[in-house]
Amino acid sequence: LGLGLCCSRLACLAQQGRVLESQAGGENGGFSYVDLVEGLQDGRFYALKRILCHDKEDRREALHEVEMHGLFEHPNILRLEAHCMVEKGPKHEAWLLLPFLRRGTLWSEVEALRDKGTFLPEERIVLILLGICRGLEAIHAKGYAHRDLKPTNVLLDDEEQPVLMDLGSMNQAHIEVKDSREAMALQDWAAQRCTISYRAPELFTVERDCVIDERTDIWSLGCVLYCMMFGEGPYDLIFQKGDSVALAVQNQLRVPTSGRYSTAMEHLLSSMMAVKPQDRPHVSYILDQLEGLQAASSGQDTTRI
Repeated sequence: LGLGLCCSRLACLAQQGRVLESQAGGENGGFSYVDLVEGLQDGRFYALKRILCHDKEDRREALHEVEMHGLFEHPNILRLEAHCMVEKGPKHEAWLLLPFLRRGTLWSEVEALRDKGTFLPEERIVLILLGICRGLEAIHAKGYAHRDLKPTNVLLDDEEQPVLMDLGSMNQAHIEVKDSREAMALQDWAAQRCTISYRAPELFTVERDCVIDERTDIWSLGCVLYCMMFGEGPYDLIFQKGDSVALAVQNQLRVPTSGRYSTAMEHLLSSMMAVKPQDRPHVSYILDQLEGLQAASSGQDTTRI
């Protein structure tokens, strides 16, 4: 990889490493591992993601993830430092060298607070959501959608800025479905690549003669916002109980009134969770609303047109 790396498996990365990717919408049911590695020349720590590739299709998917990283140089999208394909007998491993962010994922933060019986304050939620939206805006501007946005795919850096990761499920934002065969193919793809409790309703039963666009990410973003507000995703418990998420997402979500958050925040969440994708806002609208909430919380005088 050109950095003179010394690799060491650490127990503290056990949850992050050796992840069965198929359980999280990962690489075609294969395994990936994350090692903590140290650069012998610069002394910096990195995360080395090793994707096990059993065949040509696995290798193609891994290289797709590399390609997606190469499209962006954005503070809210995880950068790829280096990559290579390593032969392991008849199989291959794709090695992706990524920055190591010691704060971990957004989910770790939410879970730790929930275990203490507390929740993220609105001001902090707004800051985190702004960063996520700026990353999504950059992805959408390139004509792509993330397709697997969830709290475990958002890292927090030392300045508490969110960084989007796991770009392997990204594909073209605008997908025209012309017949039942294409509809079933997209539905099967989503079942493999898009985490069930954060998957948009239109991806559960894909209709023929329809258009899927980047607003699948807005639904997932709403689920992430809900998780930050209430300590778990709106459909996490339904999935854990073994009930049908596919049926649950067909009904408009009722946002609990907790008293912790403003009416404007609750309304913004409701707009993201519209069952019909055409009723959901685009990320630019959400950014405008968040900037208004941020100004209001800091006491600035704003005029909305």
